[in-house]
Amino acid sequence: MNRPATKRRTTNRDVRDQLCNAAQRLREKVNSLNFDEPITHVYNPLDYAWDLHRLYIEQVSAKAEVLMLGMNPGPWGMAQTGVPFGEVAAVRDWMGIQGVVGSVESEHPKRPIEGLECQRSEVSGRRLWGLMQERFQKPSAFFKKHFVLNYCPLVFMEASGRNRTPDKLPAEERNSLQQCCDEHLREVIDLLPWKHLIGVGAFAEGCLKRVVDDEQSSATIARILHPSPASPAANRDWAGTASSQLQTLGVW
Repeated sequence: MNRPATKRRTTNRDVRDQLCNAAQRLREKVNSLNFDEPITHVYNPLDYAWDLHRLYIEQVSAKAEVLMLGMNPGPWGMAQTGVPFGEVAAVRDWMGIQGVVGSVESEHPKRPIEGLECQRSEVSGRRLWGLMQERFQKPSAFFKKHFVLNYCPLVFMEASGRNRTPDKLPAEERNSLQQCCDEHLREVIDLLPWKHLIGVGAFAEGCLKRVVDDEQSSATIARILHPSPASPAANRDWAGTASSQLQTLGVW
């Protein structure tokens, strides 16, 4: 008598391997893009900080149900560590991620890549990961149900060293980048039965709404306040505001 086929359980290894493969495909696609002035320097931490990014992916669990999405790396965060919102102390001391970060081919003198030796602190990352550390204590407790991803892996800089976000790119460049990043985001969303898709800021929420098929996904799409110090609201107890938002959404 033939037994009915049983569906193979998705393991942590399955999820981690697929996330790594998806990130590598994204890396190659965005590396093929060209950006003109006023952009003079483009960093891709999925290249020079790949070893640390891979170790970050090793934290994720097949039981994760909350995906939190940021925009793109900050110069003192993921640009240094390869980790979304990757404030150095959080990555090195809390997550326990160690490794050597390589160099970029054309480095901006005001934005050196120093890896885990960087003395600058990414405020957004310090706020976000500081909240997670305070609430969950151990990274394993956080990653059991949560994962943080950046929509775009690239850092864009002007000649002055000023950061330029993806939404400020010319339309043609923005559209080409969006095609690559949307495809990657769909892959990640399709990987697990997420219950909550949370944009960290309005831009990320918009990306989630654009790529998610409402008819095929039962996940709740929402946003929390971005922890950027450029936001007056974020400077007035961001952790308290974000916690309250996540509680209202039923995430916490």
